[in-house]
Amino acid sequence: MLHILRQIARTGIKTEPRPSPAAETVVVARLQEEILRTLGRALTIRQVDAGSCNGCELEIHALGNPYYNLEGLGIKFVASPRHADMLLVTGPVSKHMAIALKRTYDATPDPKLVVAVGDCGCTGGIFGESYATCGRVANVIPVDVAIPGCPPTPTALLQGILAAITTAAPQPERVEPALPE
Repeated sequence: MLHILRQIARTGIKTEPRPSPAAETVVVARLQEEILRTLGRALTIRQVDAGSCNGCELEIHALGNPYYNLEGLGIKFVASPRHADMLLVTGPVSKHMAIALKRTYDATPDPKLVVAVGDCGCTGGIFGESYATCGRVANVIPVDVAIPGCPPTPTALLQGILAAITTAAPQPERVEPALPE
């Protein structure tokens, strides 16, 4: 045993250099930094189905799987609009959901972001405006970002969410120098 310890001491540590961080690790770190700079905490999303066919919801649920790992980016879904920073609205707004969507929007604290998802949320889709629907989400509440597609892919959803975050980033305020008294 003493012989082995002497050999280890003589040889020293022989290992490969530490690998550089993977590209996706750098991207994730940059996104987390952007979210923290914009909001000061993790981004919380309240998803609202305003009358969709559930195609968009299936793609939104895919964001939670290990491949897309939305929570690993510091983005999570919440059950209450009072805890949300962003509303993710799917479907054409049915007449029955118009009041509920407006109340959800009003219950979300400022600053709030609204993302319309899918062709129905962006334009009214094949339903348009009729006796049963108000049409697109923007007809009921203000929309910051629209993600077209029927349904949009999880990648497109992620890009839209991140676009909303980057457009909401506060601009640096102009500071006037103090005048001497």
